[in-house]
Amino acid sequence: MDTKLLEKRRENVFAAMKENSVAIIYSGVAMHVSEDEYMAFQVNKNFRYLTDIAREQMILVLDNTGEKPSTRLYIEEADPLQEKWLGKKLTKDEAKEISGIEDVQYLDAFSGKISFMISRSMFDTAYFDLFHGDASNLPSYNEVKAKEFHETYMGIGIRDLYPILSHLRMKKDEEEVKRIRKAVEITKEGLQQVMKRLKPGMMEYQAQAIYEGVIHYQGSEGPSFATIAGSGFNGTMMHYGTNHCECKDGTLLLLDLGTKYQGWCSDITRTYPVNGKYTKRQKEIYDIVLAANKKVIECAKPGITTKELNDIAKEVLAKGLKDLGLIKEDSELSKYYMHGVGHHLGLDVHDCTNHLGDKLTEGAVITDEPGIYIEEESIGIRIEDDLLITKDGCEVLSKDIIKTTEEIEKFMAEN
Repeated sequence: MDTKLLEKRRENVFAAMKENSVAIIYSGVAMHVSEDEYMAFQVNKNFRYLTDIAREQMILVLDNTGEKPSTRLYIEEADPLQEKWLGKKLTKDEAKEISGIEDVQYLDAFSGKISFMISRSMFDTAYFDLFHGDASNLPSYNEVKAKEFHETYMGIGIRDLYPILSHLRMKKDEEEVKRIRKAVEITKEGLQQVMKRLKPGMMEYQAQAIYEGVIHYQGSEGPSFATIAGSGFNGTMMHYGTNHCECKDGTLLLLDLGTKYQGWCSDITRTYPVNGKYTKRQKEIYDIVLAANKKVIECAKPGITTKELNDIAKEVLAKGLKDLGLIKEDSELSKYYMHGVGHHLGLDVHDCTNHLGDKLTEGAVITDEPGIYIEEESIGIRIEDDLLITKDGCEVLSKDIIKTTEEIEKFMAEN
């Protein structure tokens, strides 16, 4: 990544910080889950956004105490014996090259520097990334460190950096869009291979394995979230994740999946006929969902909200279901459609936003994912694209992933 972009992102954060303040962001650590097992490490997304480094045991400090803001990065010092077992650590030079941060020090210098600054009354406010998704969740590593800091330096005010960064991350720069495009392209390759090999008798986990094998082969870091491969009735569940059932003749396979490329995500849903041909009923439902998907694309532009886009999708879905006789009133739609039509997309699949009512701006990337789920008929259909909001409308980043019933049937028949 161009380090000038990273510098610009950090400058934007400085501009929103108070005078005489510092921001302290930890990259995180891998969670220990058993005697000798750790969960796969996931870097703090805001640390990644500001450094493009995805390593654990690092600290980024944005220092807004002097006449000119300064940035420091603290990293682990390499232990040759440990590297024999666990692989190479980043050197100072490598960290500088990736992040564009010139002042890179080892972790053992961090506490002394902070204590010195506080003893000289150089700052009275410390920002930490305090995102907490749900009260029942375990606290994040950054929350734990913020609490430790507060207990040690009780006279320093603690403020949340997350709203500043979530506001900035809602608008993607050119490098972010480039990486999302690549993630979408890789997703397309994986879905094409599934279509080529899908047939009655295949297990849902086999379709998942085909997709995930292709994306890894194409250079992905892996799925951007747990792959959903729901056939038949399983496709009527929003976040079905066991993927252990047989894909039976005459049913549909709903694939909600994504790819992570150099940290940034895609999120795509397609619904395929297991035997290569949609039934008349499946086509009727599919075309209603597709009409809603296309209407959202037509209306997505700067100044609109995701809530307004959802209302637009609901109008199309309700009319379609009334025409089929499945519902009589718009209020009945919630029986068959119970989620929102889209969310922001970026470093996270459900990328950060400050308020659901925020109007979209040029540079935002959102999903477009209407669906209909008819449990009594074991029909679940969702069609999801990734949209880049442009000056006057939107660009469908996933336009090359075929989605009409005619295109899908033709591709499956020929392959």
